[in-house]
Amino acid sequence: MGMGCTRVAERVCAAVGLLAEAPSQFVTAESVAQGGVLWALPALVATGLLRHARTCFRLPKGFYSLIQVFLLLAYMALARIKTIEQLQYHPAGEWGKLLGLDRIPEVRTLREKVKALAQPKAVGEWGQTLSQEWMEQEPDAAGFLYVDGHVRVYHGAQTQLPRRYVARQRLCLRGMTDYWVNDRVGRPFFVVRSPFTAGLLATLKHDIVPRLLAEVPGQPSPAELAADPSLHRFTLVFDREGDRPEFFHTMRGLRIACQTYHKYPKEEWPEAECVEDVVPLAHGEQVRMKLAERGTQLGEHGWGREIRKLTETGHQVSILSTNFQGDLVSVAAHMFARWSQENFLQYLMQPLAIDRLVDYQTGLADETAQGVNPVYRKLESEIQSRAAKLSRTLARFGAIALPAE
Repeated sequence: MGMGCTRVAERVCAAVGLLAEAPSQFVTAESVAQGGVLWALPALVATGLLRHARTCFRLPKGFYSLIQVFLLLAYMALARIKTIEQLQYHPAGEWGKLLGLDRIPEVRTLREKVKALAQPKAVGEWGQTLSQEWMEQEPDAAGFLYVDGHVRVYHGAQTQLPRRYVARQRLCLRGMTDYWVNDRVGRPFFVVRSPFTAGLLATLKHDIVPRLLAEVPGQPSPAELAADPSLHRFTLVFDREGDRPEFFHTMRGLRIACQTYHKYPKEEWPEAECVEDVVPLAHGEQVRMKLAERGTQLGEHGWGREIRKLTETGHQVSILSTNFQGDLVSVAAHMFARWSQENFLQYLMQPLAIDRLVDYQTGLADETAQGVNPVYRKLESEIQSRAAKLSRTLARFGAIALPAE
């Protein structure tokens, strides 16, 4: 029955269907490997790890219960065990003591349990319930939502996933994109996965914003929105990919404010306009920034705010915002808090390997989803390549034929 197995009678009963699940029975033990993860059990319970587990998930009868499997997966994450396969190199009996069992399941058994739990409908319902509870617990944090994409690269050959730009490697690689929604201190609310290269704005319009409109607590009532034209439901903060005036206009119609870095700022402003302010950050720290603000025309789609931060090197960081409720300092503080999400993703890449694909199995794609025709993409690439060659040739011709002045 495996190394460390002592509860033989219960395992035999579970094997013949006479036991629904084995109860946890903790015993006195010393020097248990990874025993420190038990200190995190209150925090895991407080975040809701087990609160809706039995409501959303079901496991067939067996020795290991649903709660024990959930706790084992959480303890693995705390101990930086990134995959189920790595668990075979850890003492099964020692880990069993942390769950009140004689030993933890073998790798094959645990994979079967996870496969039974990882049903899209159940996982989506569980995630949505927890996300809504977290937002309701801190409605102020839900007023500013940070959205960013993270690419999980696929190196296999079973399918030709679309290419997408991986910023950390500065390459276009095949993979899937996860769009994370976090609060200003980096805590995650939910994630939307997409095998297609629809882009950030399309994902915001079709997947993220409808869910936020339904789940974000504390939104103004229709009467309050009608009484104050500058009032908004909540604010979305994202990177330069979202700098599109038409998208700002669409979100304004839904009474959602947007903030991002200006992709194409115009000439620099006089440094005399920048006034030093004390800016409180998300975790209570206070820093001094030289800030300035002007109104700006967002293409043909209305008026917005442009904030400039003057750095020590003289560079001006430009921010666009349609949030007319917060002051200059508040807008800057919330924009630069976007690094909390970057740190969150970087942290999870290293200890928890969120950029790793769980498996390489192929599945059916949504036939209604639109994607770029590969033939069009290839022709477009050739056109850009030849245009670049023509431009360089014209530059060399001009250097030879035109007078120096």
